[in-house]
Amino acid sequence: MNIYTQKMRWKALLVVLALMIIGASIFYTNLLVGKFANEERKNVSLWAAAVHRKAELVLYTESFFGQLQAQERRRVELLADVYKQVLSDKPSNDQDLTFFIEIIEKNTTIPIILADAQGKILDSRNLSPQQDTIKYLTGKLKEEFSVYKPLVVILPFKRHYLYYRDSHFFTELKNVLNDYITSFMSEVALNSSSVPVIITDSTRQKVIQFGNLNDIRMTDPAYVQEKLDEMDDENLPIRVSFGNQGTSYIYYQDSELLTIMKYFPLAQIVIIGIFALIAYLLFSYARRSEQNRVWAGMAKETAHQLGTPLSSIMAWIEILKLDDTNTAKAAVEIEKDVNRLEVIAERFSKIGSEAALKENDIVQILCDSIQYLKPRTTKKINYAVNVDREKQIFLPVNAALMSWVIENLCKNAIDAMNSSGTITIELKEEPKFVLIDISDTGKGISLTEQKMIFNPGYTTKKRGWGLGLSLAKRIVKQYHKGKLFVKTSAPGKGTTFRIVLKK
Repeated sequence: MNIYTQKMRWKALLVVLALMIIGASIFYTNLLVGKFANEERKNVSLWAAAVHRKAELVLYTESFFGQLQAQERRRVELLADVYKQVLSDKPSNDQDLTFFIEIIEKNTTIPIILADAQGKILDSRNLSPQQDTIKYLTGKLKEEFSVYKPLVVILPFKRHYLYYRDSHFFTELKNVLNDYITSFMSEVALNSSSVPVIITDSTRQKVIQFGNLNDIRMTDPAYVQEKLDEMDDENLPIRVSFGNQGTSYIYYQDSELLTIMKYFPLAQIVIIGIFALIAYLLFSYARRSEQNRVWAGMAKETAHQLGTPLSSIMAWIEILKLDDTNTAKAAVEIEKDVNRLEVIAERFSKIGSEAALKENDIVQILCDSIQYLKPRTTKKINYAVNVDREKQIFLPVNAALMSWVIENLCKNAIDAMNSSGTITIELKEEPKFVLIDISDTGKGISLTEQKMIFNPGYTTKKRGWGLGLSLAKRIVKQYHKGKLFVKTSAPGKGTTFRIVLKK
């Protein structure tokens, strides 16, 4: 098993573990949120039940006051009948008159005024000392006694009117009830278990009270309407009736804390994802930096190791040239290989530093590279070079490094064909790019391997180091700002590598 297969398995294992940890965290968080939501709903239910009970108490109190009001009305109607008897009939004895007068005098709570059609006050009871001296029912006094419709006292040939208003006792009780309703609404808004609450009138538009909401934003009608719609979607408004004050609606929704808790798992995933992404980028950067240092160190060390024997070989060549025997021919061949070693040393030295790009003829570089490889490979390898040798295409390239790329791709093709087959080299010129395709008739590359063949150290050979293709791609991409990739590949039919260089 090669290192990249192990790496992929470790990555898969880490992804599975991460997903398990995230899943367990989300599950536990959702469990806590569910428990918290249930507890809050219980509190809201208790609060809503308390609202209903208080509302029922208010309704009962209002009903009780209504009964008191009806009783006062009946007493006034009785007084109207008494005045009718006193003013129209002449009792046969003083005892009957005394009985009616006693009924009138027993009214010590309800303010009444008996007036004729012209508004002249004929009799009054339970008025303030200032009002007792007034002779006609006009102005502010008439306004105070016009809350209820007066009772008509019908007499022969004339009519009198009996005006009345609420007793002092009933008025005080009514004020207490209004204060109680107001305090009830305030308590509903304040004691709502940290739940946002809005109390509206019967139109559901006018806000009477609110609690656990932003005071400033609640002055904005658009925000208020938006909040009412949200609350109406979440929970059914509580309908309460307050007698004379009409019907009101209590809107409420989940607390802000519960809402935050609901979205906490999503925020948790996002935070974990961001952290994982940052960690991955940092580790990738560190890994690339380490690889770059390794490649640079390897290249410089190789150049250093090759430099020493090259100096010695060059010295021996000079000695052989001075000899008059047939060793001169051998010396020429040795010189060729030594020159080749110099090129190799130059290549490795340039990998460790920034390569100088010069305008070179890419056609010449391509042809020279193939010409050097032909006599040094088996005769079972056929080279088909579809390149116009007379044409010149100058590009900003480093000749030593680019010839290395071509040689590495050709050697990789020879290995893929088991040293028997055809290598086809094609060169295409476009307005902005030059394309070089190197094809073989080998075993092909699977889709899985295509993703890893350019990784340093990856190889399918038993004795390979996995450096040829990675070096080639590094040279094309990093030093020449071009592209090197697998254009096509089919099992049993071969592979085509494409080099893209900018003009």
